[in-house]
Amino acid sequence: MRPADVAARTLDLVRAAAGPAAEAEVAVDRRRTALTRFAASAVHQNVADDTTTVRLQLHLGGRTTIVQGTATGAAGLRALVDDAVATAAAAPVDATWPGLARPGPPSGGRTARRSAEDDDPVARAGQVRAFVAALDGLPGAGFCSTRHHTAAYANTAGRFVAGTDTQATLDGVARCGTAEGVARASSSSLAGLDGARLGARAAAKARAGTDPVDLAPGRYQVVLEPTAVADVLWLLGYFGFDGRAYTRGSSFAEPGARQFDPAITIVDDPVGPDSLGLPFDVEGTGRRRLDLVTAGVTRGVVHNRRTARSAGADATGHADTDIPLSGGVATAHLHLLPAGPRCAAVPEVDGPAADAAVADLVGAVTDGLLVTDHFYTRALDPRAVVVTGLTRNGLWRIEGGRVTAPVRNLRFTQSYLRALAPGAVLGVGRHAVDVPAGLTAVVRAPALHLAEWNYTGGSDG
Repeated sequence: MRPADVAARTLDLVRAAAGPAAEAEVAVDRRRTALTRFAASAVHQNVADDTTTVRLQLHLGGRTTIVQGTATGAAGLRALVDDAVATAAAAPVDATWPGLARPGPPSGGRTARRSAEDDDPVARAGQVRAFVAALDGLPGAGFCSTRHHTAAYANTAGRFVAGTDTQATLDGVARCGTAEGVARASSSSLAGLDGARLGARAAAKARAGTDPVDLAPGRYQVVLEPTAVADVLWLLGYFGFDGRAYTRGSSFAEPGARQFDPAITIVDDPVGPDSLGLPFDVEGTGRRRLDLVTAGVTRGVVHNRRTARSAGADATGHADTDIPLSGGVATAHLHLLPAGPRCAAVPEVDGPAADAAVADLVGAVTDGLLVTDHFYTRALDPRAVVVTGLTRNGLWRIEGGRVTAPVRNLRFTQSYLRALAPGAVLGVGRHAVDVPAGLTAVVRAPALHLAEWNYTGGSDG
């Protein structure tokens, strides 16, 4: 059955089993994913998965439960409903029940259409082939993946919404001796990726990274490429713009305060014409563009229905199904706005700088570092978003506006909030790209020129 039909059938079973007093919502997700892995410049794995998940939240007699399963036949759905009724009876009283989303249209968004090419392992292999050919003899490894997500939501209050979302990602590494260069990008379709361009970028970085020099620990100006900025943005969202953390007092967010440099504007936008995402969340709440930071001033945080009730705010469509009943909420469509308009094509440049916009930022640095990627980042102080981690896949010294030498990877301990504080942002790239970040999120980010980054030692300790 289609997700919409599964949702409707499940609600019928809830009404029959629990009666008219029950409040229930059903979210049905069908995810068709495919993955092509390659190593030593050759494809070694093709896998595909097609799974439908049914999530039922039931509020009955003042008590709430959530059950989930993957059986969509009549017997499986009946068992799911029976399980929900039984566990609701044993659940504690839920004094913070926020109620159900009311009837009404979801926010607008693009209509994602599934392409036959996105299901074709030969088409994915074609992207890999183009990436490897552009390495010009260097060994490469990585993956190319596609995802087609069909979702439907229905509840006993009369709300029904359905939609689709598609995503394709190519992530690859080139190796030259002990040096590695990375290139990764996401798009709404496989056709939106350019394996040859990404391969050429990874190869240029790998070749420019041989024979690295040691650099003393200290605070350096940095140019962070979008692949490194994505990590900064994702962790700021995870720890700071999370409505659960905000209502508990563990978030840095102070709406109305100038917490960031005036060059920083951050939005959460799953519904723009070229955004990746559904126009509603797992609670059926319609999504819209949210301005989280405008010219350095924090504007707000994201909420699900439960955290919104606690904060006296409106739900924003950011329910996180991975954390049921605990106020789970997450950003997943963060965009850091670039200094110029979004560009479809950006000129490549020679050397380790990825493109002309990155090269422009490098040209303004007297003494600093060009950083491709962050790796193994962990928060030491979630409120200030103090993070420890490593550089990876390319690090270079900048002197007099020029990249002069590769540098061995460094460990850092840095407050991401402080790194983007007023006066700390010296430049923002002219265009932004879609970069996979976190577990499932895609971040849109430009490069950044920052006044300082605290490096504490080499990658060995």
